[in-house]
Amino acid sequence: MNATSAPQGLQGPWRRVIFVVLYELIAILASSLLFMAIGQQALESGVMSVVASTLAIVWNVTFNHLFERWEARQSVRGRSMRRRVVHALGFEGGLALALIPLMAWWFGVGLWQATLMEAGLLLFFLVYTYAFNWAFDRIFGLPASAQALQASA
Repeated sequence: MNATSAPQGLQGPWRRVIFVVLYELIAILASSLLFMAIGQQALESGVMSVVASTLAIVWNVTFNHLFERWEARQSVRGRSMRRRVVHALGFEGGLALALIPLMAWWFGVGLWQATLMEAGLLLFFLVYTYAFNWAFDRIFGLPASAQALQASA
């Protein structure tokens, strides 16, 4: 008799809540420091980081839900390096489309300068997103969508 075993590790809505809260708290601190490092004022940097984080939370929940639905339909299970890179690029690319015009307006700069600012953040966040996802999965286990199907007798 073949049956799948129950998923192991943190699953369901709590997994997403804990993921988003931890990810965004670290992201707010890091992005505030990065904005200040390129010459923006502390208050403006902090506010932009919180607003960007709010947008990122909405996008994170939406993107990860869609990604996990897609992932669940794949014949190859697990999260390879390639799949993690695709995940990071998709998440950060979508977020950049919203943040570039917002940063241009908030900091009073042109779209080109905002694009350069976003490019710097993107380089940081691509690595951060990959590393955070890897560490989160190591600590809390893979989501059910990425776990290998196991047969039991």
